[in-house]
Amino acid sequence: MVRGKRHRVLPGFGLTCGYTLTYLGLVVLIPLATLFLRTSSLTWAQFWTTVTSERALFAYKLTIGASFLAALVNSVFGLIVAWVLVRYRFPGRAILDALVDLPFALPTAVAGISLCALYAPGGWLGGMLQKAGVQAAYAPLGVVIAMVFVSLPFVVRTVQPVLADLDQEVEEASASLGARRWQTLRRVVFPSVLPSLLTGLALAFGRSLGEFGSIVFISGNMPGRTEIASLLILTRLEEFDYAGATAIAVVMLGMSFGMIFVINVLQTWSRRGAV
Repeated sequence: MVRGKRHRVLPGFGLTCGYTLTYLGLVVLIPLATLFLRTSSLTWAQFWTTVTSERALFAYKLTIGASFLAALVNSVFGLIVAWVLVRYRFPGRAILDALVDLPFALPTAVAGISLCALYAPGGWLGGMLQKAGVQAAYAPLGVVIAMVFVSLPFVVRTVQPVLADLDQEVEEASASLGARRWQTLRRVVFPSVLPSLLTGLALAFGRSLGEFGSIVFISGNMPGRTEIASLLILTRLEEFDYAGATAIAVVMLGMSFGMIFVINVLQTWSRRGAV
C-alpha cells in the first residue's frame, strides 16, 4: 500500500524559508548591518574612546544596575501576582489579570508621563516620599520604577502557566506528610517554578535594558545622575554625532544578544526539567 502525500497547509520548505529569510533580512538583518556599517567609520581608538568615556560608562552602569534591580523586584512580586491569579478565585480577578498586560498595550511615553505625574515632588506619591526624604522622580529610583512598570508582565506571564500546570495534589501530599507551608513552598513549589521564574527574570532584565519611552520624563536625563544608555544615544543623535551614537548602540546590541543567549539557555533548561 502506497502512502499518499502528506498534506501541508503552507507551501514547501524552499518557498516558506525564502520568505522567512527575506522578511528577517529586511526587518532585522539589514538595519543591524547598517548600524555596524556606520560604526565602522570610526577607527578602533575612536570607537574605544567613545564607548568607554566616563559619561558612557555611567550610563551602562545605571542601565544594567537599574535593569537588574527591576528584574529582581518583579521576580518576587511577579511570582506573588501569578500565584494569586492562578490559585484564588475572587471578584475582579479577570480585571486584575487584564491589568497585568497593560504595560504591553500602553505607549511607553504615556506610562512615563503618568509615572512622572505620580512620583514628581508635587505628585500624590512623590509628595509623600519627599516628606520622608526620598526622591523618586529625577533620580535613579525613578528609573527603576519605570523599568519595574514595563517589565512586570514578562515575569507574571512566564510563571503563570507553570503554576497552572502544577498539580495541587502534590502540595496536599506534602502537607499530609507533615510539611509546613513554608517547607512545601521551598521544597515542592519553588523548585518546579524556578526555571520559568529565571526565564521571566531574564526577559524582564532584557526588556528593562532597552527601555526608553517611560524613562525619558521621570528620569530628567541628567548626565552622570539619571542618564541611561538609550538616552545617551538620543543625545548623541541630537548632537549629530551619528557615529558615536551607533558605537554606543553596538555595545547595547551586544548586551541584548547576550540576554537572548541566556534566555534560550534558560528555556532549554526549563523544557528539560519539564520532561
